[in-house]
Amino acid sequence: MPKILFLGDIVGRPGRNFVKERVQSLRDELGADIVIANAENSAGGAGITRKIADELLATGIDAITLGDHVWDQKNFENEIGALERVCRPANLPVNNPGRTHLVVEKDGFRLGILTVLGRNYLTLKSSCPFQAADAKLAELEGQCDAVFVEAHMEATSEKIALGWHLEGRATAVIGTHTHVATADGRVLPGGTAYQSDAGMCGPHDSVLGRDKNEVISTFLDGMKRRFPVADGDVQINGCLIDVDRENGRATDFKLISVAKSQE
Repeated sequence: MPKILFLGDIVGRPGRNFVKERVQSLRDELGADIVIANAENSAGGAGITRKIADELLATGIDAITLGDHVWDQKNFENEIGALERVCRPANLPVNNPGRTHLVVEKDGFRLGILTVLGRNYLTLKSSCPFQAADAKLAELEGQCDAVFVEAHMEATSEKIALGWHLEGRATAVIGTHTHVATADGRVLPGGTAYQSDAGMCGPHDSVLGRDKNEVISTFLDGMKRRFPVADGDVQINGCLIDVDRENGRATDFKLISVAKSQE
């Protein structure tokens, strides 16, 4: 029975260093067959570079997904095309560079992977995530045995609605973007694993991975500041999903949380 390990948003150097240090041993401990990670915040807390993507992929991650910070790093739009195991959100305008989905194979099991952006409270131009997911599922039919859908969204209601919309059709609908792991992980009746947010791989002594004092100061006086990436209480947050090889349905869901300070 294949197992999918998904790692929530990797934030900055602290997050990516701990992931690189721990992902292979975590993969072995959990018996994960395929490892997916959202890395859209891995470069200084905003965006990603080809160099960082290559480093992460070399340590035991099979596929990297991205979100609304996909183009934050200068020149990444000219680098993403060469990254065969990285996909950008599928519902960005069609003229955006990069792959709109991935298919990863392990021991004859083929997993389709895609991300859709939400349209509530996110400013990056995107089309309807529900229609985009439907189109992708139709496109991937026959090309893979299961499909993992990442819901990179701010609004919990939008994520939950997408989960129910894809119930019984997608193997998993896992939320990202808010950096806070939710306690609603489960397998829906139709065999779709669902969680509103997988959390983040990064410093939790922070506000969403950023220096908490700087963020608090801005809330108090409203003045704009730089929010440097924090470095305390680094954790890996994610989830592990068991999949029935015969029908592509999820059979089990587990929260994953590993703290660097406890090791």
